[in-house]
Amino acid sequence: MDLGLHGRRVLITGGSRGIGFAVADALAAEGAAVGLVARDPAGLTGAAARLEPRGVPVATAVADVSDTPQLKQAVSEVAAALGGLDRLVANAGGTVGRGNLTSAGDDDFTATFALNAGHAAELIRAGLPHLKAAGGGAVVIISSVTGMRPAPRTAYAAAKAAEIHLAATAAQELAPSGVRVNCVSPGSIMFPGGGWDTFQRENPEDFAAFVDTQFPHRRLGTLPEVADVVAFLLSDRASWVTGANVAVDGAQIYPSARHFD
Repeated sequence: MDLGLHGRRVLITGGSRGIGFAVADALAAEGAAVGLVARDPAGLTGAAARLEPRGVPVATAVADVSDTPQLKQAVSEVAAALGGLDRLVANAGGTVGRGNLTSAGDDDFTATFALNAGHAAELIRAGLPHLKAAGGGAVVIISSVTGMRPAPRTAYAAAKAAEIHLAATAAQELAPSGVRVNCVSPGSIMFPGGGWDTFQRENPEDFAAFVDTQFPHRRLGTLPEVADVVAFLLSDRASWVTGANVAVDGAQIYPSARHFD
């Protein structure tokens, strides 16, 4: 299926690795120009080199997405390099500190919220003038099934739940501007160097029990399985889909192999 993304210009935060890079690669395969935003200059350089065989324009910008001035500057740099923006993917996220209320340090909760839902909101605000100039567009926020079904870590779960509601609410607000906003909530995704890869090596018995009891298909998800859903939601094939939260979790039951103390 041709998704009609050829020539579209897409900015992706956290785009140098993991889900963010997988989304960039899927979009580049469809002929979209991609802009990658991340904190690590070396990681961005490597990601851009890996995308080079796709033969599409690739721009990069270094920024801590929880720093709003840096994020706004990155959006401006990418938009200038690509000649505008049609699509946004708020993918960057994570946990600051240990994540649970009983183990967190001062301001860890607010910092985690800023890194996830806060950055997604500021990305939309910064990118909106470019989307309007393009005649409309689409946004995908990468949340998590932890935002739907509570599990450790508390701060991350609350921030991801906020992202889901942000997408639903922003979809209502931005519809008059011709902008669609959706959310994708991946379950546990396995990839080299990712969190579950590390957990498997450090806790092999716990990981095996997790897979055997919480996944009907007896495996974790893969990066392309998430990226393909994001690409569809960004395409005009999904023109009547907005305000939705799409779980990409293989019917995963409990969201985590971790447990509260």
